[in-house]
Amino acid sequence: MQSESQIPIAAATKRRFAVSLAVFYSAFFAVLGTHMPFFPVWLKAIGVDAAWIGIINALPAITRFTTLPQVTAFAEKRHAIRAGIMVSALATAIGFSVVGLQQQPLALFVIYALTCMMWTPTMPLTDAYALRGVARYGLDYGPLRLWGSAAFAAGSLACGYLVDVIAPRDLIWVIVAWTVVAVLASLLLQPLDDLRRRTPERPTRKPLLRDAGFWAVIASAALIQSSHIAFYTFSAIDWQLHGISGLTIAVLWTLGVMAEIVVFALSPRFSLHPSTLMAIGGVIAVLRWIITASEPPLVLLAIAQLGHGFSFGMTILGTMNLLVQRVPSHQIARGQGYYAACNGLLGAATSIASGAIYARIGDGVYYVMAAMAAAGAILIWSARHRLTAQPQSEASGG
Repeated sequence: MQSESQIPIAAATKRRFAVSLAVFYSAFFAVLGTHMPFFPVWLKAIGVDAAWIGIINALPAITRFTTLPQVTAFAEKRHAIRAGIMVSALATAIGFSVVGLQQQPLALFVIYALTCMMWTPTMPLTDAYALRGVARYGLDYGPLRLWGSAAFAAGSLACGYLVDVIAPRDLIWVIVAWTVVAVLASLLLQPLDDLRRRTPERPTRKPLLRDAGFWAVIASAALIQSSHIAFYTFSAIDWQLHGISGLTIAVLWTLGVMAEIVVFALSPRFSLHPSTLMAIGGVIAVLRWIITASEPPLVLLAIAQLGHGFSFGMTILGTMNLLVQRVPSHQIARGQGYYAACNGLLGAATSIASGAIYARIGDGVYYVMAAMAAAGAILIWSARHRLTAQPQSEASGG
């Protein structure tokens, strides 16, 4: 039986898939790049107090491990991953538009919760669609995904400029505008063949949630990625306390995103096994957090920021490559849903814990994050032999 990547495909078809996916990644991450830093600013501008802001901002993480797995499993069962992305993008645009018309905290909470239920599945559905295409067309994930990172940085910088130009109460409409662009970009996504209709069903060794290798992948990925939570939350605050200017902070963040883009761009040349890539990502995260905790000089801090390309980018690459190898193609959306849920659950817990830890020991919170990253690296390294042997995915021929 031919694997997906062995089926002859016209170069133009591959190109259309790659371009349309890159465009959608760009639009989706532009939404994230404007939402993440500036949605709380908008909430404050319309008079929402700090307690409600904290509760409302927790909703995306909560939906990642509650409703998200159900949405991705439903889309997969209906063989409608691409349609699911389109519906999710449209519902997100409508939801944020309605959010922008609200001012009362309770109404915001309810409408934003409904919006997040449809918004947070967009990323795992898109990654599932991407991995199906990677297997189908013999492409590399990294060069497709880098456009999302570039758009995230561009969206953040553009919205940062607009903060000084428009009233903070109008920032929500910048987010809404990008969600509309994402809706239009979703219409360009190319249909993918239904794997079950093209190839005979092959039984896997065991159900996905009983596969110890799969759990090793998503648990180690969650540990390494969640070790970034304290940095995302407190780095700007902490650096300001140490006298680093706002412009320098922006440059430090941009260095990390640039390093991530470079790693994604060079990823087709990597010959290491994906589990090794994840282990390297975890080790670099350990070194990065230890350096950051020690109040280093600016030059060393900049070097640590360049490590983001490894601690985040290389971990993502290893994770996605292992999932495309390990998870049967007709279950890839479900696998992405479980991965996102694991990330969301541990990320939410880490966010809550890191706040309490930072309040007590300040920069010492990074040592706790280093321990998390080390645990992730050890877990994936200890599972490398299991992950090398007997992959389940049809795309990998296992």
